[in-house]
Amino acid sequence: MTALAAVAILACAGVLLWRRAHERRLLLHLEAMLDAAMDGRFRESDYDERQLSSLENRLARYLASGSSARRQIEAERNQLNALVTDISHQTRTPLANIQLYSQLLAEEPLTAQGAECTRQLAAQADKLEDLINALVKTSRLETGILALHPTPGEMAEVARCAVRQYADAAARKHVHLTFAASEGRAVFDAKWTEEALCNLLDNAIKYTPAGGRVTVSLVVYELFAAFVVADSGPGIAEADQARIFARFERLAQHAQAPGVGIGLYLVRQIATSQGGYVRLESAPGEGARFALFVPRG
Repeated sequence: MTALAAVAILACAGVLLWRRAHERRLLLHLEAMLDAAMDGRFRESDYDERQLSSLENRLARYLASGSSARRQIEAERNQLNALVTDISHQTRTPLANIQLYSQLLAEEPLTAQGAECTRQLAAQADKLEDLINALVKTSRLETGILALHPTPGEMAEVARCAVRQYADAAARKHVHLTFAASEGRAVFDAKWTEEALCNLLDNAIKYTPAGGRVTVSLVVYELFAAFVVADSGPGIAEADQARIFARFERLAQHAQAPGVGIGLYLVRQIATSQGGYVRLESAPGEGARFALFVPRG
């Protein structure tokens, strides 16, 4: 009995060692598949089905279906971008003609009603142009056709350029626009960050009443730095603060104000595309403070 027990124990130990070795080989095989999938090198044909367990086979099918879905999404994105680009090209000439004719009409002697119609025509044509431009930019950012290239740089020059662009608009509305000059370095795409900052300034000046203030400042933290645009406008209720970053979202109380409701959506896209984010602090009657955060390194 003792000899038989010893043989049984050795047999069990051998089976246990074989199973552990088999499981180890299986795990190593799965790790190789996962590494290939993460690196984009996975091909189902690279693996002999005779050596695959049921789990491996299902993983292969899952990875293959995921790859197919990604290709389909990419194709749809490219089609959407091509459609938006085509619409942009096809509408630019007739839109330019409408703007030209509305300018010519404005120079003619018109009745009061005719002059008002001409003014509205020009305003709607300009609004349509802004919408088309914003849609093209957004589409290309979303599809990755326009990639951002963040590099280390000084934040102050970007802020000064944006403030200079909106100085006349602020003066026409009698809004006091200032840049609280300071220094700070971060990692960002200068062109697109300036675009985002201009959108924030456009909103701030648009909703700040005559005699109000809009201030641009820089804040530097350990991991992030922020371009801050603060205004003395009507403020935004907490319940509405998340909504205003959605595409084409406009608050009911501002429905008659100029704009197409895509500027803040574009700001958020630009921020996230370079590893940053946007934060809003506001309350009704207390103005708004938008902070565009970008990484420091």
